[in-house]
Amino acid sequence: MAAANSSAGVKMASDGLWQGENPLDFALPLLAVQIAVILVITQGLALALRPLRQPKVVAEILGGILLGPSALGRWGAFRRTLFPAWSTAALDTVSGLGLLLFLFLVGLELDFRAVRRVGPRSVAIAAAGIVPPLLAAPGLVPLLNLAVPAPRHATFLSLCVYLGAALSVTALPVLACILKELSLLGTPFGETAMAAAAVNDIFAWALLALALAVSGGGGRDPKGPPLAPVYILASGAVFVALMLCALRPLMARLVRRVGPDRAAGLACSGAVACALLAGVVTDAIGVHPVFGAFVFGLAMPRDGGLAERAGEKVAPLVSGLMLPLYFATSGLHTNVDNVRGAAAWGMVALVVAVAFLGKFGGTFALAAGTGMPRREAAALGVAMSAKGLVELIVLNIGKERKVLDDTTFAIFVIMALTTTVLATPCMTALYRRPPTTTAPEGAAIELKGGGDNCPA
Repeated sequence: MAAANSSAGVKMASDGLWQGENPLDFALPLLAVQIAVILVITQGLALALRPLRQPKVVAEILGGILLGPSALGRWGAFRRTLFPAWSTAALDTVSGLGLLLFLFLVGLELDFRAVRRVGPRSVAIAAAGIVPPLLAAPGLVPLLNLAVPAPRHATFLSLCVYLGAALSVTALPVLACILKELSLLGTPFGETAMAAAAVNDIFAWALLALALAVSGGGGRDPKGPPLAPVYILASGAVFVALMLCALRPLMARLVRRVGPDRAAGLACSGAVACALLAGVVTDAIGVHPVFGAFVFGLAMPRDGGLAERAGEKVAPLVSGLMLPLYFATSGLHTNVDNVRGAAAWGMVALVVAVAFLGKFGGTFALAAGTGMPRREAAALGVAMSAKGLVELIVLNIGKERKVLDDTTFAIFVIMALTTTVLATPCMTALYRRPPTTTAPEGAAIELKGGGDNCPA
């Protein structure tokens, strides 16, 4: 047993029970059991929460928390048998690969023609929802230090940027699921919400890139030269420019030359390979690999059905298997027991209030001020406050970089869950009237690939 999971290397498969070896002491059988348990638990929770009209991401995070140190993981025999420490790297790698491919799909399906149809209003709504919570972050840091007196490995600036990004993002996939559940996805209201969320996603990725640059290795003592954050930001900007201004026209010209049918035949494998390599490039730059996959998805040409066919082939596996693992592993890394005492739970309430009211207040004020009915403006404010995928990416990367300690990570995961859980019932109460006018077919931004099951 010791040889099977020693630090020198983990054997892939056992020789079988008949030869005295437990399959769960070996990498592949244990990973298969872990994936099966996670899928069963999260799917069961999704079915239980379906009457409450909650998106799948809620069930997936709750499933991870249930299996983690907050609940079943307290039982030593369960933890040592199903989720031993030596197996963490394999599960995190598989879930991280799913995340990278999903961010490729998100970039693939962002159509800025829909944003242009809504016009500058979507940009203004997105900015109005981002600025208030972003400005509140520097005020939260001293309060966090008082409520959670843990040793900080991050500078004040890097912590402010990470918390600001976590407070201000909107989860585009989660919002798409909520709008689809309420039959609002094809309405003018839904188009405005999705366009604003798409712009918000771009702002969120810029914030995340900034956070990654200023955090460096996560500690107060930088690993590289003093100007390393500047080099990272400049290299990231050059990468984005090359992908959008050079690679995209080149791919479009290639599609026209070889023909849509022949190009579509190579779309899936070629696009996935390029997305993975783009992730390697941004990792080398100093930005997380998911950033490269997302930008490559944006750069894929939309003409000729190339992007659509690539998305159709990749999406079912990613949204049905790999992405739920990412949400569940985020829950596995969350220990709610770390949030102890009135001060820490008061911090949870404050973070939830800032995240929700900041997004809601800014969005409502601008939407109502530009002529949207107050009830719809309030529903839009609630919709923009939903967290999910991007929130968890920011939090997990912050934890990897040692910017966020375990307690702060747990506080913000609770915030993400709370704001997402509140979004659907609040929108249902605010937007009771069935939509009467639909947008033109294909006008709305929608994340495909899941059928009736939303990807996040």
